Amino acid sequence: MKLFRWRGRGEAGQTTRTPLAQAIALYQAGRYAEAEAEARSVAAARSRPRDDTYAPLALGIAALAAGAQGRHADAVTTYDALLPVFGRIFGAEHPQTLKLRSDRAQAMSSLARHAECEAECAAVARAAARGTGPDMPLIATAARNGQIYALTALGRHPEAEALAREALAAHRVLDRFTLVLRLGLARSLNAQGRHEEALAEAQRADELGRRLPKEQRRPETGAVELALATTLLGLGRGPEARLLVVAAQDACLAAFGPDHRRTAEAEALLGRIDSA
Repeated sequence: MKLFRWRGRGEAGQTTRTPLAQAIALYQAGRYAEAEAEARSVAAARSRPRDDTYAPLALGIAALAAGAQGRHADAVTTYDALLPVFGRIFGAEHPQTLKLRSDRAQAMSSLARHAECEAECAAVARAAARGTGPDMPLIATAARNGQIYALTALGRHPEAEALAREALAAHRVLDRFTLVLRLGLARSLNAQGRHEEALAEAQRADELGRRLPKEQRRPETGAVELALATTLLGLGRGPEARLLVVAAQDACLAAFGPDHRRTAEAEALLGRIDSA
């Protein structure tokens, strides 16, 4: 989960007034290669003095943009280098540092490093729960989302379901967080063979997604269709599922490219349908 609240240390101003505004706007528009280039340019221009906050924040955006292009290993490498820098500049439990840790953990999950992702997301969520300030509940929810995904990938489906329901109960706003949590719940239910329940959750996610602004929906391109398709396949409705998977695959290729985790997920699901 990505939170665009990148401000310099102690700055409460608008992001549109910061050196990061153009990179953020490009990312939110889905222009990931341009966003990465812009962010790296900002970082290079502000690499001195040593404690400039915008240079590491810009590299955090570059890592997000690299991941959105399917370069998950590159993203993790950038996050690894940034962690000690964020800790030194912002502090170990500052919202910026916790956000970076959450983003890094979820990039690790895209590399199938699910156990590491689960442990780190759990730690971030605990730290955010101890903190204060308007960003902390959102960071905790984002970390829980990553933990839910990792738990399901690890085969710990009842734990994933329980955590998803707990997070949904705590997060009452109908936004992108609710969307991804419902998708996580649907994923855990499908993994338990509870496809009718999963279908209800995927349909709720679909309805919510249609009402969200485009910039909130864009990072979840193809996710709702894949959740619905997985559910329909489990219910024996293969032809309907295939149509959704093909649409998701095309959308993911256009948005993220062939190497992105979700594009690969669509390809794998299509293979399952065609070999059934």
